Amino acid sequence: MIHFECDYTEGAHESILRRLTQTNLCQTVGYGEDEYCASAREKILSACQAPRAQVHFLVGGTQANATVIASILRPHQGVLCADTGHINVHETGAIEATGHKALPLPGVNGKITARQVEDAVRGHYADGTHEHIVQPAMVYISHPTEGGSLYSLSELTALSDTCRALSIPLFVDGARLGYGLAAGDVTLPDLARLCDVFYIGGTKCGALFGEAVVIVNPALQKDFRYHIKQRGGMLAKGRLLGLQFDTLFTDNLYLRINENAVRQAMRIRDAFADRGISMLYESPTNQQFPVLTHAQREKLAQQFIFSFWQKVDDTHDAVRFCTSWATTEENLQVLLSAIESL
Repeated sequence: MIHFECDYTEGAHESILRRLTQTNLCQTVGYGEDEYCASAREKILSACQAPRAQVHFLVGGTQANATVIASILRPHQGVLCADTGHINVHETGAIEATGHKALPLPGVNGKITARQVEDAVRGHYADGTHEHIVQPAMVYISHPTEGGSLYSLSELTALSDTCRALSIPLFVDGARLGYGLAAGDVTLPDLARLCDVFYIGGTKCGALFGEAVVIVNPALQKDFRYHIKQRGGMLAKGRLLGLQFDTLFTDNLYLRINENAVRQAMRIRDAFADRGISMLYESPTNQQFPVLTHAQREKLAQQFIFSFWQKVDDTHDAVRFCTSWATTEENLQVLLSAIESL
């Protein structure tokens, strides 16, 4: 069976494994204060053109989301997000477990708008009973979204302007950011300019594990390491995180390997289109969501593992195929041939 169900079925890019082996017996201090983490931070800040930002390395996306959100919100506050947002539907109540509430807004292919945010915040304060209601105090978005869509630069700018006018921080989940950078018009410097906090995904984008949280807003930087420690996120062997991001941000490796995944996903999309098979979402990234008949789904399931996404009608289901930084040409060709035979 060939796996296309997600973008973290493989281990790590060979360059990372090679450096881990080469440095295995080197001795460093712990908790992310080693020279590899320092080098990775310098490279990330340079790529973001944000020399005054802070960079912190955490093990995974849920851990990053819960730690960042809990560090920002006061006990009576919640976070606005799309109804399909990862923190709302796929993190086992991790945000609520920190004592805060996810406040979902109806999204379109995973995206919310500046107008929705403004209406939600102003509507809260217009309610005479607002002191009895969780206060919306930050905005969370994913880029790419769970449906593979991207915020355009103009959409992200509008969200940023609205959040700043309302004095609430904007936080971007970048678990799949490498694929978003490869497919859209938003760059790392744009994120650093428009967001208060974002993170650069490693787990799904070439690393064994790890996310690099970039805190741009100085007001949110103080004591963040205390929050990491309290939430169980301060890895004693922090060098393992720093070394991976130091490698990914050397010679443009992060962007190069994720660009290839996007090119492969577009070939999958085109192959389905050639067979007259539509997509549930229009996704320019590594996630593709064909709408298949039950017979088509069963036939592909004989060779491939992919994700069920949702029922469309009594005879059709939407499924998800993911490429990754590690998808091989050989496996891709097998899938393309199978699609052609549907």
